[in-house]
Amino acid sequence: MTASLPHQAAPPDEPRRPSENPRHKARRRALTLLIIGLLIGVPAGYLVISANQSRNSGKDKEAKYSATGLTPGWPSKVQRRLYRVAIPHPADYVASYETNNWKTSRLYTQFRTTPAGLDTFLGAMGVRREQLRQGDITVGARDRKVSGWNFTGPGPWAGLTHKQKNPAPTQDVVVNTSDPNYPMVYVVSRTVP
Repeated sequence: MTASLPHQAAPPDEPRRPSENPRHKARRRALTLLIIGLLIGVPAGYLVISANQSRNSGKDKEAKYSATGLTPGWPSKVQRRLYRVAIPHPADYVASYETNNWKTSRLYTQFRTTPAGLDTFLGAMGVRREQLRQGDITVGARDRKVSGWNFTGPGPWAGLTHKQKNPAPTQDVVVNTSDPNYPMVYVVSRTVP
């Protein structure tokens, strides 16, 4: 048998609460629903937005890494630093493509610049314009096939190979000066991981 416990009575000096009027009750319920809606809706909205951004990021990366040739646009800062391709300002017609395998990584880059920009680019590599050899196409057949470059247009063409000790990259540079005010530069920078 269970003993029933006595209930504590309200103190005699405390005033009795008035009953809640319907308008106040409706307002309280609406406020409660609003708070619950916000507590559920804000995180749910954040999750939807985050999921869309994540999916779009994946599509961008998929497009970038499924490219099979030069794509317009500057290589990333990390790529430019890793492969030591210092594209000068001003430069236009910029395009790049990176390939990686277990043996060698390559960054193919092309851009058009000014004579001063060409000197800046070559200077950043540690070479001078006088080291370019007239008529020398230093980009090999394999790299021409991968990049789609054919070097058969009007010239004059000049090139050089800037060899460096690993892990620094080796760069093959070809310059087309058919328009001496805007030389076109083609670079293959390769490094051994």
